[in-house]
Amino acid sequence: MAWTKYQLFLAGLMLVTGSINTLSAKWADNFVAQGCGGSKEHNFQHPFLQAVGMFLGEFSCLAAFYLLQCRAARQPDAGMDPQQPFNPLLFLPPALCDMAGTSIMYVALNMTSASSFQMLRGAVIIFTGLFSVAFLGRRLVLSQWLGILTTIAGLVVVGLADLLSKHDDQHKLSDVITGDLLIIMAQIIISIQMVLEEKFVYKHNVHPLRAVGTEGLFGFVILSLLLVPMYYMPAGAFSGNPRGTLEDVPDAFCQVGRQPLIALALLGNIGSIAFFNFAGISVTKELSATTRMVLDSLRTVVIWVLSLALGWEAFHPLQILGFLILLLGTALYNGLHRPLLTRLSWGRSPVAEDGEHERLLSGSRTPINDAS
Repeated sequence: MAWTKYQLFLAGLMLVTGSINTLSAKWADNFVAQGCGGSKEHNFQHPFLQAVGMFLGEFSCLAAFYLLQCRAARQPDAGMDPQQPFNPLLFLPPALCDMAGTSIMYVALNMTSASSFQMLRGAVIIFTGLFSVAFLGRRLVLSQWLGILTTIAGLVVVGLADLLSKHDDQHKLSDVITGDLLIIMAQIIISIQMVLEEKFVYKHNVHPLRAVGTEGLFGFVILSLLLVPMYYMPAGAFSGNPRGTLEDVPDAFCQVGRQPLIALALLGNIGSIAFFNFAGISVTKELSATTRMVLDSLRTVVIWVLSLALGWEAFHPLQILGFLILLLGTALYNGLHRPLLTRLSWGRSPVAEDGEHERLLSGSRTPINDAS
């Protein structure tokens, strides 16, 4: 079936904004500028402040939800389901997971390449599948177990590519290894978030934009308050500011004042996460969750190609193999092999696999970044 212009626009919007989200965050990390008090030039490494900006972008989805609700009130046939009353505190546990996972991923992005960052996020399949079995009582079919095993193999190949690649002064081998491990650790937390959303949030039939926006509100408020104690907490090797603390907001603003392009990168990150969430939800509704997964995989290719073109990382052929294996694992887990098997069956009714639709990874919401 041919896509309409609106569907093509949504697919393009998701692909572009999703790519901008990761690339703008990495672009900000690459800037070098003086901080406060005449400190020497250093990289803009303020992951927790960047995470606050990401939550601000998610928070803006709440405004989009209320605009849609006002439109639905004026036009009853606008297609928006009536909202049920719910306790907003239901969003607090997943918001805390989102906050922790996103912050860790922004720390990791300072240590490794943008393409490895995006590829390694595929580890979310492994932990979400296992947690859904343990806590939601789901039964994974054979193809999903094969998808998990294939994804593990892909992560090993991507990690091996990082080990064998050339490393500059900014990305030393020890930093790259630490960054890759932090990304995988963050996926464990993101998986817990997705299980919590499935168990406590989506059963109340909350609109996805409202879910994203409410979690963004909690994350923005809590992490903004935590920036104060972070200013005084020593962080050792994990600190990227001259004071050696976990976060230094005044230093970040001084760097922005001396290098205004950093502000452009931060605004790109905030705006892109808002439009990416909206586009992702709309693609799932207008097309399918499978289309959304394919577009998300294309986003990894775009990020990888642009990172190579901009000289942010060196090419290694193992990355191609790792990406293809990860793509195969994702396809198996999400059932993309079934249409192919149906065609190969020459019109015979395919045997339905024993299992239920997996909303956790094929539903209407992918947590940031999908951080986004």
